[in-house]
Amino acid sequence: MSMNLVPVILCGGAGTRLWPVSRESMPKPFMRVSDGHSLLQATARRVVGLPGVAQLAVVTNVAYSYKVAEDLAAADLPWPVALLLEPEGRNTAPAIALAALWAQREHGKDCTLLVLPADHLIQDVEAFQRACAQAIELAAGCASGRLVTFGITPTGPDTAFGYIERGEPLTGDNVFTVKRFVEKPARQTAEQYARSGNFAWNSGMFCFTADACLEGLQRHAPDVLDAARATFESAGTRSAGGQIAFDAETFAAQPNISIDYALMERADNVALIACELGWNDVGSWKAVSDAHESDAQGNAAVGPALLMGSRNTFVQAQDRLIAAVGVENLVVVDTPDALLVAHKDASQQVKDVVAHLKKSGAAVAVEHATVHRPWGTYTVLTEGNGFKVKRIHVKPGASLSLQLHHRRSEHWVVISGTAHVTRGEESVDLGPNQSTYIPVGVKHRLANRTSLPLEIVEVQCGDYLGEDDIERFSDVYGRVPGASQSGRTAP
Repeated sequence: MSMNLVPVILCGGAGTRLWPVSRESMPKPFMRVSDGHSLLQATARRVVGLPGVAQLAVVTNVAYSYKVAEDLAAADLPWPVALLLEPEGRNTAPAIALAALWAQREHGKDCTLLVLPADHLIQDVEAFQRACAQAIELAAGCASGRLVTFGITPTGPDTAFGYIERGEPLTGDNVFTVKRFVEKPARQTAEQYARSGNFAWNSGMFCFTADACLEGLQRHAPDVLDAARATFESAGTRSAGGQIAFDAETFAAQPNISIDYALMERADNVALIACELGWNDVGSWKAVSDAHESDAQGNAAVGPALLMGSRNTFVQAQDRLIAAVGVENLVVVDTPDALLVAHKDASQQVKDVVAHLKKSGAAVAVEHATVHRPWGTYTVLTEGNGFKVKRIHVKPGASLSLQLHHRRSEHWVVISGTAHVTRGEESVDLGPNQSTYIPVGVKHRLANRTSLPLEIVEVQCGDYLGEDDIERFSDVYGRVPGASQSGRTAP
């Protein structure tokens, strides 16, 4: 058993099949599951029982760094966490190559990587940890360096997953060589695979030493490794608070390819662990529905919901009661600004809804009604011609950037807490039921210098109220000072 284990969590993807809960600004890994934890937190907590963990690494987009840090701090993990921050989404091969290079530098070439997507549900944690122990032994105990993949024993035919055909037995009754990887099959082919008993679902979980991973990439995908090295070396050896941010220009040169294509399908030293973990990749609302216990009519519900005369229906409610009467095979998901109603068999097509919304420029495709930022959150309460009203929460000790707006003024009313307001050359502290006015073109900053949350209501007035009407002058979150920031960026 390796005493130098580095779990690597891949925390990315837009999760468009799980809209409207998963959106580009707050994707699937941050979704809460039935126990109140996010999928990311559940993934991290799942490896707590494994021996020899030296450090946890999370590969994620730089835009999610604050949220990843928040979630993992709340998970109360027993070891340090490193964040490897990508400037844009790529694919799993570049992400894993960068993680392997980092782990080799920090923990030596013989450290063992356990690569886990951040968006899986696993009900049988004990079975998962037994499979991990086998994988670690295979990866670390083999002189040639096995590349280990976890295959899930199918519970039936499913066209949403890739498949792995197992070869000859290795050690134990559930470890095999790999005969071939198969792309997501047609229904008839999936049924044949399920009947044969010789195929497993490709889980996207892997285990190998840093050395074996890098040597395999050098042999089978040198372009991936060369680009990763250039990106890694440009980041230097320094990290801020356990975070390494990769350079956008060198990162953009990396191939967009999965680790399956780049390495696992080409290598001849791959081992398959066939396991039953109560695994769910949470890839669609039907998958979410299947992860919840249903009643005698096949119904399941989260939140305030009433199902009458309905069958095989899943309802996820949030702030209001959802009543489903006399319906069958539906998924109903309600959020403050969007409602999804879909047939269960069409739940994979939700991504097409998101594509349509993005093409039309609808913010609801990307942002939630409540938008999370490093300093807190804001919620648009109402808006109309020439005005917008927001509720803003600022975390204790946090502050927004020093900024100005060219086309709108702002009125701030403190609801609770104490607001430290900078307006032009003056600064003032405001308490509940006190207010201030920020004219167009005046530099200003909102800060919470206390240990308690701050809540204000902001009323914007102007001929343009887009979030891109902002010019920043200083900012503690690394957003470019002294330049206008375009796109859907918050204050």
